[in-house]
Amino acid sequence: MRLALTAFVAALSLTFAARAQVPEVRIARQFSMGYLQFNVIDHEKLIQKHAAMLGIPDVKVSLLRFNGPAAMNDGLLSDSVDLVGGSPNGMWALWSKARNTPQEVRAVTALVTLPYSLTTNDPEIKSLDDMGKWKKIPVPSLKVSSPAVFVQMAAARQYGIKEFSRFDPATVVMSPADATIALLTGSGDINCVVALPPYLQQQLADPKIRAIASNFELMGRTTYTVAYMTKKFRDRDPKLFQAVYDALTEATERVRTDIRTASRYWIEDSDSKLSVDFVAAAGTKDTEWTTVPLNTLKQAEFMYDVGTIKAKPASWKDYFFPEAHGLPGS
Repeated sequence: MRLALTAFVAALSLTFAARAQVPEVRIARQFSMGYLQFNVIDHEKLIQKHAAMLGIPDVKVSLLRFNGPAAMNDGLLSDSVDLVGGSPNGMWALWSKARNTPQEVRAVTALVTLPYSLTTNDPEIKSLDDMGKWKKIPVPSLKVSSPAVFVQMAAARQYGIKEFSRFDPATVVMSPADATIALLTGSGDINCVVALPPYLQQQLADPKIRAIASNFELMGRTTYTVAYMTKKFRDRDPKLFQAVYDALTEATERVRTDIRTASRYWIEDSDSKLSVDFVAAAGTKDTEWTTVPLNTLKQAEFMYDVGTIKAKPASWKDYFFPEAHGLPGS
């Protein structure tokens, strides 16, 4: 028994040593197409490519899918994921919570600036003036997702900042695909949706659905998604972090110059029935695939003013890693 136990311990030690020798990047992404860079990174093995260029010959890269930032943030804090693609809003919630700790979170790069809209199937709802007629409003995560903050900012504009949470009780957690089905079928008391590409375009193809307000109208052109990680990961393996940064930079250029290939990757990974032409068009109109953060501070300040986050950033550089500080961000 003693010999068997010794052999078992030795085998277990070798297993852990082998695992330690192969670094891993676990990527968390969501359902909309605001993360096409991750699809490109996965299909074209860009992290492995840039890691090899920096002297890291073997890297394991795995991708996980989540609905909304809350679960992904939990994954970062519990060290079960390494790289997250999500809205700046979700990142700020974690940045504020974990500042000045080993789990401090910052953005690596921006991913995309794109339009999304409040859509409705109710003929009596014609503008934000009719917010009182909203029933249930699907969002990926309560309070910290971009759609949830959109609802809060719309309420604050209509009723004053003290009424920012007026419609929070109407928000329900639902994936963009399920929200689209609910709106198109009129099920589940869903009469308004904050719709993201390509689900926005899919909804508007139905004559019963129309858009009544957009994020650009309410917030101006602003970064929709960012990639973010913990400071712990960057400090532990700066070369691998640099490989991730370089991979994101290359992937962003690939999406910008070849939206059709990136759209095909997204369709394959999402098991979507939409055509490449449809998805590529949705990822092109009024959309800018860029690593440069655009007009992000305004929403961070709103979330601080209403108490969703407890720390107020003085600059966009407060919540981006230094590698991005040379960009003309805002």
